[in-house]
Amino acid sequence: MSSSSSSDEIDERLDEVLDEIVEDAYNDIVEAQPNMQNTRGYIERDREGGHTRLVNDYFRENATYSAQFRRRFRMNKSLFMRIVLALQENFVFFQQRPDATGRLGHSPLQKYTAATRLLAYGTGADTVDEYLRLAETSALLCLHNFTDGIIQLFGDEYLRRPTPDDLPRQLDIGEKRGFPGMIGSIDCMHWEWKNCLTAWKGQYARGSGKPTIVLEAVASQDLWIWHTFFGPPGTLNDINVLDRSPLFDDILEGRAPRVKYMVNGHMYKLAYYLTDDVERAFGVLQARFAIVKNPALTLDKAKIGKIMRPCIILHNMIVEDERDGYIRYDISEFEEGDVMRSSQLFNVTTTLS
Repeated sequence: MSSSSSSDEIDERLDEVLDEIVEDAYNDIVEAQPNMQNTRGYIERDREGGHTRLVNDYFRENATYSAQFRRRFRMNKSLFMRIVLALQENFVFFQQRPDATGRLGHSPLQKYTAATRLLAYGTGADTVDEYLRLAETSALLCLHNFTDGIIQLFGDEYLRRPTPDDLPRQLDIGEKRGFPGMIGSIDCMHWEWKNCLTAWKGQYARGSGKPTIVLEAVASQDLWIWHTFFGPPGTLNDINVLDRSPLFDDILEGRAPRVKYMVNGHMYKLAYYLTDDVERAFGVLQARFAIVKNPALTLDKAKIGKIMRPCIILHNMIVEDERDGYIRYDISEFEEGDVMRSSQLFNVTTTLS
């Protein structure tokens, strides 16, 4: 009996020693692990200092980079401030508000500048952090809210179809260039979609093998883009994309405006588009906003469309603001009644796409 009891005591003691060894080893491993934070690390970016630098560089009197404003922001300062004020008045996101600690957030200038830089230079969202003091997620929020705001505030005016006031000027310019009855130039541009879903690549890729999305556009000689149709897959060409485009719907339904013009002694009553001149507008659009020149990175096609539309709206706003520099003619020559024209507009029941 004594030998068996002593054996049991030895076994119990061994178990206790092993338990202590395992527990000590476990504690050593746990202590060696770095403390994992349950919340995001906070970075003090000095956003107030970022706003001050931005104002001193571009927006105060005798600013450091006044001469470079047009090149870096893609527009004149007066147009820039018009857009900033409109966004600030209509969208809470672009208003400077205090956070939970009472500290003011980023200024409207910082938010709008961040969105503009992303569109103009086509760079990653974290590239504006060092200068504007905006985190990557904040910069993306600025971009998404900015594009939505531009579409809501200015889309109806700057993506409109030609009005009865616009068409006579377009006819006059076309006639002066030797093409009576021409109201614009039509063509297509392909925007590469780098992160197109694998299952869709066969539908969107042709030629080079890279998937693309088609932009069909009509532009006038002053670079104003009057019609856009964005979204068809890149396998379509410049001809069969018209099967999906709403461009000629008014003509097919008999609601297009009628014009009269004479060519080689024959009278014609429908306006027309030519090609290739719009390529100049595509080049300017891509030069202004490199984001539509570089491959699109998002997976969501709808978001890609929300990038293209604001770029075209801003492009047209810049053209309106600087039109005298884009056209070789004095527009005042084309006021109704002040010019002898062979092209005439009549019986306008609707506008032409």
